[in-house]
Amino acid sequence: MTAITEPITVPPTPERRPGTWRRGRVIAVFAVLTAVLMLAHRLVPNWAVNAGSLLETVLPWLGLLVVALLVAAAVRRSALALVALLLPALVWGFTFGGRLLDRRAAGGDFTIVSHNVNDENPDPAGTARALAASGAQVIALEELKKSEIPKYEDALAAGYPHHSVQGTVGVWSTFPLHDTRPVEIMPWTRALRTTVDTPRGPVAVFVAHLPSVRVRLDAGFTANGRDAAIGRLADELAAAPAPRTVLVGDFNGTTDDRGLDPITARLRPAQDEAGDGFGFTWPASLPLARIDQIFVGGVRPVAAWTLPATGSDHLPVAASLAL
Repeated sequence: MTAITEPITVPPTPERRPGTWRRGRVIAVFAVLTAVLMLAHRLVPNWAVNAGSLLETVLPWLGLLVVALLVAAAVRRSALALVALLLPALVWGFTFGGRLLDRRAAGGDFTIVSHNVNDENPDPAGTARALAASGAQVIALEELKKSEIPKYEDALAAGYPHHSVQGTVGVWSTFPLHDTRPVEIMPWTRALRTTVDTPRGPVAVFVAHLPSVRVRLDAGFTANGRDAAIGRLADELAAAPAPRTVLVGDFNGTTDDRGLDPITARLRPAQDEAGDGFGFTWPASLPLARIDQIFVGGVRPVAAWTLPATGSDHLPVAASLAL
């Protein structure tokens, strides 16, 4: 009689999952690349599509990429990725953390407001009254529509007896103005220079509206026209230097963008020195970038801030300055 033997069943070997220090290597690589991008953004070339300037326009928002990678690392339960993410987090904090602090102080000898009022503003008079309510001694306006200029003039006449409009930019002041003239940065007038006679002495004030930029599939970041105008504006600053200079306007660029280097090499951004947060100004409904600037030289910014939205697609910017 033949014995019947049952087959021996070998239990399957359990699948070994990578440990927490081996999982998430792709996330860790992206974390390191993000840190390198923030540290070495100036090495991203601008030839062809102005990729460097485009990256620098959104540079603070790379912090969101760090957050997304952090979520992915937590889902993967990767210790390796979490440790790697310390690098971009530290780089972001070192680069931008100071901007989150409130550096405003009381005082100052006069306040200046700058606003791209939008040539399609449905309420020019209301916008002017809102700016005057800030208590600023000097108000600079950009993108003025010729047919709407009388509305701004009428609304500001009582509080700002001194004013000048040159092309699409204008300045209103409680202090006397002199030597006002257009500044040629484009074929048509979008910039001016004037001297404001404050009780503490004269201050040269420039108002400028730089050409717009776009992101297009066929041309990339279209900043070449803006950069050329910035160069001409910087030449004007160099040709007619003043002990005290304030440059305000819509620059269609952030101070991180290398395109503004000809300006930032001479003047300091008031927001970075005396602001509260990033001071984003555009678009007004959900500000994502600070493209409206107040630059200073020979004066000390005491406080810088944005004003509430008006009928424009930009937020107004303001700064109190000590002379």
